[in-house]
Amino acid sequence: TESKYRHGENLKTRSTELGSAVTGPSLTTVLPASSTVKKSKVLSSESRKELAKQARVTKEERRAQIDGRHRYLISRLADGIDLSEQQVEETILSDDKFQLIEQFFAPSGLKKLLFFYQDVLQQKSNASLRPDGSTNNLPQKKLFITMGSTEDFTGTCAFFLRTSDEVITASNVSQEVNFGMFDCTNGNILQGLEFFLSQIMIPALKSQQNWGAVKEGLKNSQIQEFLYAVDKFVGTLSSSRQNIEDKIQLTKVDIDVYVRNLQNPSDYIIAG
Repeated sequence: TESKYRHGENLKTRSTELGSAVTGPSLTTVLPASSTVKKSKVLSSESRKELAKQARVTKEERRAQIDGRHRYLISRLADGIDLSEQQVEETILSDDKFQLIEQFFAPSGLKKLLFFYQDVLQQKSNASLRPDGSTNNLPQKKLFITMGSTEDFTGTCAFFLRTSDEVITASNVSQEVNFGMFDCTNGNILQGLEFFLSQIMIPALKSQQNWGAVKEGLKNSQIQEFLYAVDKFVGTLSSSRQNIEDKIQLTKVDIDVYVRNLQNPSDYIIAG
C-alpha cells in the first residue's frame, strides 16, 4: 500500500510538473503575439504616413523641374483628351513613370512617349471590406504614362514622337516633337489604327508640300511609291479587321449537286 501511495504521489507530482511546463510557456507565448500584432499595426500606419510624406516631397521636386518642354506636352494632352492643364499636370507629377519624360527629352533619348487615357480599376480610400475580404473597386478614367507593353489598351492613346536625336529644349520642342492620338475604345485597336491612318495621316501626307531634300515633292516617284504602300497597308488592315469581326461570310455551297453530275474524267477536268 505504501509503495502504491508513493507511486501515485510521483505520478501526481510529474503530472503537475508537466501541466506547468505546458501551461506556462503557452501563456507567455500568447501575450507577446498580441502585442506584436499591435506593434505591426502601428508600424504599418507609420509606414503609410512616411510613404505619403515622401510622395509629397517627390511631387514638389518634380514640380520644380517643370519648364516649357513639359508645358508643351501638358497643353497638347489637355487639348486632345479634354482635361484641364492643371488636371494633366497633377496626374503627370504623381505618375511613377515620370522619369520617362526626362528620358524622352535627353539627347538620343526615347523615340516615343506614350500616354493611355482609359478606365482603370481604383479602390476608394474609404472602401470597406466585403464579407469575403474583397473590396469594392470601381472603374474610373485615368491618364497615365506607359511603355505600351505592360497594360491592356482599351481607351485612348496619346503619343509624342521625336523627329531627331537632338536634345529637346523649350525653344525647339514644337519643331522636334510630333503629337498624335488614336482612339481604341473597347480595345478595338485595328479600327482605331485604321481610322488614324486613313483619316489623319494619309490626308496629311498627301497635302505635304515640303519633303526635305526631295525637291519634286509629290511628283517624285519614291514619294508616290511610299504613299501607294501606305494606302495598300490601310486596305489590308481594313480587310483584316472585317475578317476578325465576321463581316465577310463565305456562302455555303451544296457540293453534292455538282458531284452527282460528274460521270467521266472529262467532267472532272471541266469541274476543276
